[in-house]
Amino acid sequence: MKRQWSLVFAIIFALIIAVFAVINVDAVKVDYLFGTAEWPLILVILGSVFMGGFLVASAGVVRIMAIQRKWKQAEKENVKLKEELEKGKEDNVSVESKQSTLLDETPKDDVPMEKKE
Repeated sequence: MKRQWSLVFAIIFALIIAVFAVINVDAVKVDYLFGTAEWPLILVILGSVFMGGFLVASAGVVRIMAIQRKWKQAEKENVKLKEELEKGKEDNVSVESKQSTLLDETPKDDVPMEKKE
């Protein structure tokens, strides 16, 4: 649902920009560092919109890549911790089995012996 609303707002924004650009078709003077030129205002507006969109998209891609890198690191750490947990469980089971074996094998010296006379 959120994605649909984003698409609707993007279409409305694009229509507003298009109407604004079509209304402003007069030639304007554009100053560059190395000179000047006259361009139709529609091209200046559309070029500015596309450059702004490109910059925003680039920032979004960089952010997504950083999040994916953190996600992969977290997954690796999760696997490592699970392996350590399983190893700990195995070690705990082996210690418990050794303890029960030792308890079963204890000598029965605690029972008093009968006196032989």
